[in-house]
Amino acid sequence: MKQKFKIMVVLLFSLTLILSACGSNKNNADEKGNSSQETKKILRVVTAAEYAPFEYMDKGEVVGFDVDLVNAVAKEAGYQVKVDNVGWDPIFVEIKGKRADLAASAITINEDRKQSYDFTSPYFLSTNMIMVQEGSNIKTAADLKDKKVAVQNGTTGQDAVEGMFGKKNENIKKFENIPLAIMELKNGGVDAVVADNTVVEEYVKNNPKDKLVVIEDESAFEAEYYGYLLPKGSKLKTDLDTALTTILENGTYTKIYKQWFGVEPNLEKLKAQQ
Repeated sequence: MKQKFKIMVVLLFSLTLILSACGSNKNNADEKGNSSQETKKILRVVTAAEYAPFEYMDKGEVVGFDVDLVNAVAKEAGYQVKVDNVGWDPIFVEIKGKRADLAASAITINEDRKQSYDFTSPYFLSTNMIMVQEGSNIKTAADLKDKKVAVQNGTTGQDAVEGMFGKKNENIKKFENIPLAIMELKNGGVDAVVADNTVVEEYVKNNPKDKLVVIEDESAFEAEYYGYLLPKGSKLKTDLDTALTTILENGTYTKIYKQWFGVEPNLEKLKAQQ
């Protein structure tokens, strides 16, 4: 009996150890499971939501090509984003002060901005175009001489027009955003608006009653590339550049581009800039 009792005790003790081990493994698995579900870092993205179709307000939310694309890039890089509409000039203040992680707002990459900020690889090819009323005698950029031209302050459209006719030219009217510039054209306050091609083309297409037309002049306006604006020395650049290259290759970029613009993007030119 004693021998049988000892055997039973040993068996019970062994069973207890096994159950304890199982419980320990379960806890470890739970801990690992929880760690794998860690919340992704949320990036604060600032924009100026007055530039359809890139970014604009719709029912209280910021929407547009830039918004969809930055979400796709961030997801590929392992982040989430929170998009804040702060306005054009404040974008640069927020990024320089490192109060935001990046800006996505159809921002052209140029040498002046590179002095104070970093950029990701380009994600969009653009050029400036001229918007005028139907029947206008303006046919080329040269015809803008001595005409009143509206531009958005702080943009490459402003730089281009000032480069042709002088920074102190009183005929160059600067506005806070493109909708205000277009309104001035419709009201007869200016003869033309100079802005990025996609913005003016989309406006003309969606507002035929306004009787506005777009003029292209490749000899006057160089091709430009948009990039995400980053604080100087940002460690995000490598992650975002890698993610951008991936979505250019896997079809995600093309899908988003076609949803917003209805045509195929020029991937070869973009890939050449990566």
